[in-house]
Amino acid sequence: MSSNSTQNRADRLRGLLNPCEPAIAMSSHNALSAKLVEEAGFAAVWVSGFEISAANAVPDASILPMSVNLEVTRTMSAATNLPLIVDIDTGFGNAVNVAYSVPQFELAGATAVVLEDKVFPKDTSLRANGRHSLVPIQEFQGKISAAKSTSSLVIIARTEALIAGLGQQEALRRAEAYADAGADAILVHSKQKTPEEIVSFCKAWDGRVPLVIVPTNYPSLGFDEVAALSKVGLVICGNHGIRAAVGGMRSVFASIRHKRGLHSVEATIPSVEQIFALQGDKEMRLIEKNYVR
Repeated sequence: MSSNSTQNRADRLRGLLNPCEPAIAMSSHNALSAKLVEEAGFAAVWVSGFEISAANAVPDASILPMSVNLEVTRTMSAATNLPLIVDIDTGFGNAVNVAYSVPQFELAGATAVVLEDKVFPKDTSLRANGRHSLVPIQEFQGKISAAKSTSSLVIIARTEALIAGLGQQEALRRAEAYADAGADAILVHSKQKTPEEIVSFCKAWDGRVPLVIVPTNYPSLGFDEVAALSKVGLVICGNHGIRAAVGGMRSVFASIRHKRGLHSVEATIPSVEQIFALQGDKEMRLIEKNYVR
């Protein structure tokens, strides 16, 4: 992707981070799911580290090499015109690693990266009894500065202070420091089953940059209620793509096996022709017609 195209997407995303009307990003783990996100009318694609890990049948714990996430980002960039918000976890190391990795994701077609303040290797946020140690504030500020100085991407700094049980004041202290270091937005995450903790944080936030939330654990908080807080510029649907895919495949596979035939599911799943359309078959046939001799 050209630098102008990347810059255009980044500028478009910055314009979407409107606390009065938050943008909604849907999770994705490959090019096909990214196309479905665009088809459904969402504002952006969340290139989810959790989903990519799950699609490779490994835990979300800094196991996959950066090359896997880069290739997924490249294929998504070719498949959709939506901004790509890429989950890069802890940035694959310290500030030196961040200074290398962030430009690689920019070249691959990312619009934004989300960088979190956990110690490498990270553990997925919502796992019970997970490892949630955080790096010192100054160290993470260095990572943010490294990301800002080496790319034109939207840099979203994610604090896991609430996940780690450190409380609202520590979460606010970190969020303020990360905004001071140049973050374009602050992602604050919570593992509480109700939205009170995140709503309290939003109300206490001074609004110097937009907030980003991921209401996986507190789905009762609707998008209109988020907008009413006037602090959140982006809501990420964090893992619904892979969960929907797993649920759909389990249901179809079980039906075929137990009813001993394909007849039981044919009317309930997309046709082969619909899959052809998602693959760009029409465009390929036109190329064949015009150029294949």
